[in-house]
Amino acid sequence: MALSVAIAPLFGAAPQPQKDYTHNVDPFIGVDWGGNTFVGSAIPYGLVKVGPDMASFDGRRSGFGYASSGVILGFSHLHLSGAQGKYGNILVAPVTGSLDLDDIKTPRTDEVNHVGYYAAKLTRYDVKAELTSSRRVGFHRYMFPASKQAHLTLNVASALSLGTDWQGQKFLGAELHLTSNHEAQGVARFTGGWNRGGEYRVFYYMVLDTPAEATQTWTGKTLSAAKDVTVGADTPIGASFDFATKANQVIQAKVGISFISAEQAKQNVQQEVPEWNFNAVRNAAVSLWNTELEKLSLSGESDSQRRQLYTAMYHVMLMPTDRTGENPGWKSSEPYYDDYYCIWDTYRSSSPLLTLISPDRQRDLIRSLVDIYRHTGYMPDARSGNDNGRTQGGSNANVVVADAYVKGMKGIDYETAFAAMVHDAEVPPADAQKEGRGGLKDYNEKGFVTLADERSGSRTAEYSYDDFAISEVACGLGKTKEAALYASRAHNFEHLWDKDMTVQGVKGFMRPRNPDGTWAPPYLVVRGTWPDFFYEGDIWTYSIYAPQDMKHLIEMAGGNEAFIHRLDWTFLRGHFDVTNEPGFLLPVLYNYAGRPDKTADIVHMILEKSFTDTRAGIPGNDDSGAMSSWLIFSTLGIFPVAGQDVYLISTPSIPDASLALGNGKKLRIVAKNLDGNGLNRYVQSATLNGVDLPNSWFRHAQIKDGATLVLTMGPAPSEWGKATLPPSMSDANSPLCSSAQQKN
Repeated sequence: MALSVAIAPLFGAAPQPQKDYTHNVDPFIGVDWGGNTFVGSAIPYGLVKVGPDMASFDGRRSGFGYASSGVILGFSHLHLSGAQGKYGNILVAPVTGSLDLDDIKTPRTDEVNHVGYYAAKLTRYDVKAELTSSRRVGFHRYMFPASKQAHLTLNVASALSLGTDWQGQKFLGAELHLTSNHEAQGVARFTGGWNRGGEYRVFYYMVLDTPAEATQTWTGKTLSAAKDVTVGADTPIGASFDFATKANQVIQAKVGISFISAEQAKQNVQQEVPEWNFNAVRNAAVSLWNTELEKLSLSGESDSQRRQLYTAMYHVMLMPTDRTGENPGWKSSEPYYDDYYCIWDTYRSSSPLLTLISPDRQRDLIRSLVDIYRHTGYMPDARSGNDNGRTQGGSNANVVVADAYVKGMKGIDYETAFAAMVHDAEVPPADAQKEGRGGLKDYNEKGFVTLADERSGSRTAEYSYDDFAISEVACGLGKTKEAALYASRAHNFEHLWDKDMTVQGVKGFMRPRNPDGTWAPPYLVVRGTWPDFFYEGDIWTYSIYAPQDMKHLIEMAGGNEAFIHRLDWTFLRGHFDVTNEPGFLLPVLYNYAGRPDKTADIVHMILEKSFTDTRAGIPGNDDSGAMSSWLIFSTLGIFPVAGQDVYLISTPSIPDASLALGNGKKLRIVAKNLDGNGLNRYVQSATLNGVDLPNSWFRHAQIKDGATLVLTMGPAPSEWGKATLPPSMSDANSPLCSSAQQKN
């Protein structure tokens, strides 16, 4: 035996087991106080997200599925994460005792949610419920008590946010077919939801490992022995598989979901989960997640930071949803993703993160966006239920494409992508909330959106940056005429700048203009919405959103000192909204004015006050992982300027962290002298790959093939980062091509 042990290494070491990162993930982080993060089981970008749908004890249903208190109504198979108002389809619920269709609900205890696994004890029914999943299949395992009346019910008409509200979902009708004493299949039809999308059809196939002693279906409130039932709008429909169970009897069910057909849903089960091996499916999900989570490596972090960051990685990769092979709209060999919910949220940080750590995935997402343009006419700013909508601000898929282009991402049809960008910029949509740019005629002819159209302020600001993105890609593709045109529009935000408007001692803000071009009264609402001048932001946020040319904007605002004072006032007087994406870039804007030390103060403050490893640990809607990606970048001490090849340095909160890049290389960030209390938060000096880095920023090209960024930290501000400011398009050496540069 000793000899064999000694010889074994000569023939190669045994493969090492995959390191488990999933135990660092806590899916309950962010479920409370508006984070709306998904609870249940899903694989990365999985079509199926199977988890509990709940209501409060007084009957108010959760808009995103889960609630920390209340009752479980059942377990449905489609959910969003970090958002609400869509899905909650194909609801499975175990019941013991008499079956009352109006009263299927139960409190729960002993609840756990790990990556790829959810479990709870359903106390009313004395049933242990367990869930796991593959890409298109939810796997249920229920342990029943001894009961002469045990049921496994299937509610086909259930969905989240059903109602007459303008953002509510509506049930249009369904079919249900009991094809045996342990199988059901059919289709359910819905429309609406937050994105106000058109009809989407959810095809399903459910198979049990235990034949039922009896089966029933219901339409309306009537139970019957019918095997095939069909209903129209707003009529309940479902089925019950009935058993007499022994103590601790386990009944398992697999539910395949498809957007193509019930037969496809059945094939999904047969292909993805052919055996009745719950643990194998769970382990496969864990393995997929470990492959993603291992892209982040930490050393010297606190337990809380570890939980927060790995959970953030998990949240980023729950959406968009990979529906390749499940596209009901058209046949294509391109990847197909849905649940861009929304690009307005994710383009700022989630997309740049995936470009770094999952470039193949980001490439496929962009290919999907371009293919959606080919077949619908627009790249979506949001899309769910296989339909575009809604557009909150600009056409921000433009920035996503530009971000990939300037960072050298291959495998994308950039000519068609550019055509899609130009289409956004030139063709007014029939429904401006659904897709494209609203107010486009005024914007292109007058240089700004007027009060004739809603959200004219935030649209003008975002369109200006979208046009800069178009100009970048035009430069790269050699389209000099287009490069010059869209570069000229990149300063359109200036046309809403009132240099004399003064608020709380700060001078210069964006201000509405009437359709005739005259100034309208200043807009001072703290957080607007759809019909307002600014969408989910205010004058303090949108007036300084011009990442294409911060140098010029700072000049407009009165110079560096005035701009620094404005930022100080914004953060210290409560004008900064940490709960929403328009402000994501604000904390690092100090870098453009030569004060990275103030960036460090603000980033440290936000991380300390607003992010925790609790159920209330995310300050607002996670929005498909947008908040989570902001957390990852900010904790590591860098932040991307989306749509550019630039990263700004803030302050690291972990001594040693690495991101695995898609080419097998790593970006390692080392913070020397970092202390646990955050006192040494100020960069004193920096090196990148051993070379002195005097700037508070660097380019993607400097890290794409692997890099080590070493930041030497100290307890007081230094002169580091003040000499060469981050690039702006009005620099003498403009980041744009010569044909796009402004002529003096």
